[in-house]
Amino acid sequence: MDLKTIDFYYFSGTGNTLLVVKKMQETFKENGIDVNMHRIENSDPEKVNLNNMIGLGFPVAELSTYEFVWEFINSLPQSEGTEIFMVDTLGGISGGIVGHMREILKKKGYVPIGAKEIIMPVNIFYIQDEEINKDKVEKGLIEAEEYAVNIINGKAEWGKIPVISDALYYTSLLGLKITETRLNQKLLYLAADKEKCNKCGTCAKLCPIANIKMGEDGYPENLMHCQYCLRCTSFCPKEAIPCKINYNGKTYLAVKANEILI
Repeated sequence: MDLKTIDFYYFSGTGNTLLVVKKMQETFKENGIDVNMHRIENSDPEKVNLNNMIGLGFPVAELSTYEFVWEFINSLPQSEGTEIFMVDTLGGISGGIVGHMREILKKKGYVPIGAKEIIMPVNIFYIQDEEINKDKVEKGLIEAEEYAVNIINGKAEWGKIPVISDALYYTSLLGLKITETRLNQKLLYLAADKEKCNKCGTCAKLCPIANIKMGEDGYPENLMHCQYCLRCTSFCPKEAIPCKINYNGKTYLAVKANEILI
């Protein structure tokens, strides 16, 4: 494939993935390659241009990634040799993504040319200090740039650890299914504190799956199918949505809310 244009489809929760895909976009452009950026939550997989190379970017969640990201990938149209690459950001390990995604795309007729997992600052549970986070971001962006150069030069790779990868994928799939349950939604219910909320609607605008709507009283309502990307609780300007799955109640923000919505 003549590498002239890349359509880069990505989702970013609290900003780590956005930083990485922007660095890759910058590197591609410096090498004369046009890059069209598309937010996965706003994209129709059936309308992808199979004449362009395709990039996929997303964060790791529960050793895998969010269900709506998998739905996008599973809904991609059949191809006759479109080249495709992926990059994810994570705080530790995944294991359930690279191998399984490669097989899905190969069966659809795509040519998987590269997969890269990049360590970035942890954004939930344990938030490290500013200097550690800064160091991780710097190293992550260097890796992103090197990866983009490898893609350009045909040196990127997309391998697979057969048994381990599949086992971890199905383990992560179970975790995602538990997340969907009504009981889990009630236990980890993310609701706005009306004493703090200023009814700005930022949370509703940021939710990638339209799980939040503004009620008749002007306050946000959780529609109980949350996938816990943490955009709402992380970017709330009044810290009005407590994060019950976060030990210290804070999240690491790599970017500002308006950057996520571009």
